[in-house]
Amino acid sequence: MDAWLVWLLLAVVLGVAEIFTLTAALGLLGGAALITAGLAALGVPLPVQLVVFAFASAASVLLVRPIAARHMLGPQTQRFGVDALIGKPAYTLREVTAWDGRIRLDGEEWTAHSFDETLVIPAGTTVDVMQINGSTAIVYPRE
Repeated sequence: MDAWLVWLLLAVVLGVAEIFTLTAALGLLGGAALITAGLAALGVPLPVQLVVFAFASAASVLLVRPIAARHMLGPQTQRFGVDALIGKPAYTLREVTAWDGRIRLDGEEWTAHSFDETLVIPAGTTVDVMQINGSTAIVYPRE
């Protein structure tokens, strides 16, 4: 079996393994094997292939992987689900107290409690959603 074919198979195996692990390390090693497969196809001797594979692997894992890991594990830039509702304005449908109330939030009717337990928010008031607790919005009147 030709050396370039062995390197190509190694690149494919490492690429498939990366799909299952999502570590950004095996894929980089697969890329190094792919570069080495290209050199082997050009007829570069085996010792040089091993040096190129070692250098490309080390360079990619030491230089590229930290950047990729930072992008994969970085902070979430968008909020989803109920977290996206925090800070949005809502309209009170029924008086909101510390124990009971109804609001219209993003076109849906929600149960609501006031953020300040001593506060009674009358119907028809625009409020801001301070937090979501289960299926209940905790609101405060907009000033």
